[in-house]
Amino acid sequence: MATTFDALQSATSTATAPAIEIRRLSHVYKNHRALVDVSLRVESGSIHGFVGPNGAGKTTSLKLICTLLKPQTGTVRVFGHDVLTEMAEVRRKIGFMPDHFSMYRQMTVHEYLDFFAAAYGLPPKDRDRVIGDVLALTDMDHRREDLIQGLSRGMQQRVGLARVLVNDPQLLLLDEPASGLDPRARIELMDILRELRSMGKTIFISSHILSELAELCDSVTIIDRGVTKFSGPIEDLLAAVEEHPTYRFRFGNDREGLAEDLAAIFGVVSVEPVEGELASYRVAYDWTKTTTNDLLAGALSLGLPVVEFTRAKRHLNEAFMDLTERGVR
Repeated sequence: MATTFDALQSATSTATAPAIEIRRLSHVYKNHRALVDVSLRVESGSIHGFVGPNGAGKTTSLKLICTLLKPQTGTVRVFGHDVLTEMAEVRRKIGFMPDHFSMYRQMTVHEYLDFFAAAYGLPPKDRDRVIGDVLALTDMDHRREDLIQGLSRGMQQRVGLARVLVNDPQLLLLDEPASGLDPRARIELMDILRELRSMGKTIFISSHILSELAELCDSVTIIDRGVTKFSGPIEDLLAAVEEHPTYRFRFGNDREGLAEDLAAIFGVVSVEPVEGELASYRVAYDWTKTTTNDLLAGALSLGLPVVEFTRAKRHLNEAFMDLTERGVR
């Protein structure tokens, strides 16, 4: 996406401090423990996914990071600045887009952004340039004179993101930014976030759309019932939760009882058919009992041609289900 987004290409902090560093953070609402000894680290210039079931503590965490709540125990730092003792400095470096946000629907897009640019203290001589830049980045420059009330949900999300960007934040905190968007609008939003990362921005994104986070994010934190279950690179997450290596088999033809025969191979711990594909199975095995060569030999001994035998990649949603607990929050 072509853009003249000069304002957002200003140099970010050269400090070595991470964009977000949370240590042993706990927070209680009356008798409800929303966060329990949470720790995580987000490197500068990355896209970090924040994942958890409803009621896991994601919104509380976001409010603490963006200084809307004060930490009760533990510490939260943004680019090395403590959110409790250096609140003003933290607020200058962040842009927060909540899941549900109100918009002044009787304003035009330009009027809305100009209002917030003025609130952020941008001088009048700079506001038109900055607004033009953020509208170009979000591909909304052709709608600048339209009333917000006439925009679709996806376009309103773009305007909301443009509003977050007018003060040139180093860190974007996005709570379910793709909620309610159609598939095309979600894809386009992901492209915008990638472009922001290429400009040096750090993006902390809370979302339930796990497949998109897996493609977009460099690292991820999984939180459940207020407890950090994992925090780090996605590759480490997928490797850490994979107790048994899994291979994908596709046979030249299928037959009744094939899954049972695969399960009977020595060392195999589970067999699952690949949804929507004939004669395809995901086979997990215990690497302490057998080898990959023996696994393949066992499949070939079943008398059917093996046309595909590849290592199956574990998906983020599978890791999420393994690490989080069942039940309504």
